[in-house]
Amino acid sequence: MTQLRADALAGALARRVPPIVWIHGDEALIVQECAQSVRDALRAQGFDERQVFEAGRGFQVEALTAQADALSLFAGRRLIELRFGAGKPTKEIGKALAEAAARLDDDTRLLVSGPRLDRASTASEWFAAIERAGYVVAVWPIERAQLPQWIAARLGRQKQRADRDTLEWIAERVEGNLLAAHQEIAKLALLCPEGELSRDAVRAAVLDVARYDAFDLVDAMLNADAARALRTLDGLHAEGVAEPLVLWALADALRTLLRLREACDAGTALAQAMREARVPRPRERGYERALARLDAAALREALRRAATGDRMVKGIEAGDAWQALESLALRIAGAPVLVGNPDGD
Repeated sequence: MTQLRADALAGALARRVPPIVWIHGDEALIVQECAQSVRDALRAQGFDERQVFEAGRGFQVEALTAQADALSLFAGRRLIELRFGAGKPTKEIGKALAEAAARLDDDTRLLVSGPRLDRASTASEWFAAIERAGYVVAVWPIERAQLPQWIAARLGRQKQRADRDTLEWIAERVEGNLLAAHQEIAKLALLCPEGELSRDAVRAAVLDVARYDAFDLVDAMLNADAARALRTLDGLHAEGVAEPLVLWALADALRTLLRLREACDAGTALAQAMREARVPRPRERGYERALARLDAAALREALRRAATGDRMVKGIEAGDAWQALESLALRIAGAPVLVGNPDGD
């Protein structure tokens, strides 16, 4: 039938619940909420039975398909769920699910949920069959720039609101940890009255539960958000993230930027260059912004500095690797770099 955004699922379910709904993405909270909306929609239609399969070690897809083909023991309507943990569906599992969905009767529905599917899976024939048979919901991460708005919408559900500065303050403390953000917002409903939230009350209630990864640093760097880049780098350092991982993420982004820059300079349209470079959709805007301020010479120089940082990480060259990473990230973000920084101007 179609692919849907997470925020469009409720409306689609109100019209019809197809034989299969597959929800995939890296934001566990949103995946869980989408799955619950499917359960709620089916329960309202009389689907009272529910059987859950976990796609872990020892899982046999034949057991699931046998249940899907079997008659209900109580002649009721039923939902069969399959949950993927860290793994991904094999071709055998995907094909079996597509075939099962195609022959389901009106009293049985399939719900599949799990991490984001890779390109090989979404380009497969079995996945195309799943799309034809039902809804596929791709859950994308909430971008940092969207987080205050997301928080405001969540507060609105519990009849609360906050000014822009307070929303930004909350966002800084829950960034990269959406499940914890949800918990902190729910806590505000318990501790504060409905209506406008005071800044002091919010600051007293909300914990600093931000969690960062190296790709948060890449996003901040691409979007010229130097303050966020510094905050993320400090968080990575405090959490004990290894320097090679951070450096790899930065260097990989720089190599992608250089490929895009060279392709565009040779006359290739940016959209085509991004497809060929396999830039993830949520990061396309960031790469576009970075390319607007960086030429090929600047990117080659940044890669040279990344190589210097790599030698520091390996102990081949003297210097503070974290300061080198900071200097590199700030340079790409367009912020001035202090002369005293390693490898600075």
